Amino acid sequence: MTYRAVETLKSVHIIAAEDTRNSRKLLQCYGITTPMIAVHEHNELAMLDSLLVRLQQGEDIALISDAGTPLISDPGYRLVRGLRAKGIRITPLPGASSVLTALCAAGLPTDHFRFAGFLPRSGKSRQQALGRINGSDETTVLLESPRRLLATLKNIQVCMAASREIVVARELTKLFEEIIHGTAAELITYFEQQPPRGEIVLLIGPAADEAIELTDQHILEALASSAMQALPPSARAKAVANMLGIAKARVYALITGEA
Repeated sequence: MTYRAVETLKSVHIIAAEDTRNSRKLLQCYGITTPMIAVHEHNELAMLDSLLVRLQQGEDIALISDAGTPLISDPGYRLVRGLRAKGIRITPLPGASSVLTALCAAGLPTDHFRFAGFLPRSGKSRQQALGRINGSDETTVLLESPRRLLATLKNIQVCMAASREIVVARELTKLFEEIIHGTAAELITYFEQQPPRGEIVLLIGPAADEAIELTDQHILEALASSAMQALPPSARAKAVANMLGIAKARVYALITGEA
């Protein structure tokens, strides 16, 4: 929290909070008694008209989310977009952001980076997302849940070079903050022994300048996943080819034993 944020939250007429129960704990720490209303992903469009009326009547309203910065993988963009369309001035207040906080400590290139939020959980869209990251020449920043971190690291191990730099930043700015560097294999070993907890930012360094040589073993490991096993041969070949960025014919040849 910055001084400016505290003073703003004290001076506005009302605070629009993602979850008033969570936000109340924060406000109590700073002696902030401003009234709150709930504005979250399920009601922000419905709240637009009533908030617009209050703003047009001269009130000031602050928007806060449960953690980090509103709109950054948090609710709010529909509300902000609607208010901007009505000529309402939006003033951003810099504050906590897990994305930038993780980048500051990761030691990965920051001149170019891409924030990709959460990966799709399964299917073709996940394979395509991993394929794009595999060939990326910039640092990729993802959010991940502790339940899915190991599965994602194992996906990375299969489809990216063994030396690819990865950083897991966990519970940033909190009591049990942890920032772990390593390869996918090293991080898998670490988190198998110490199951991850809390909120996680996963950073993947850019691909090496030289081309990554994918062996047949890499392809076979990708084909062996349970998600791939459920597909017919042609669909499996296409999905793995898209994920690894290689020719479908090469994958299909391994499936049919023609390689």
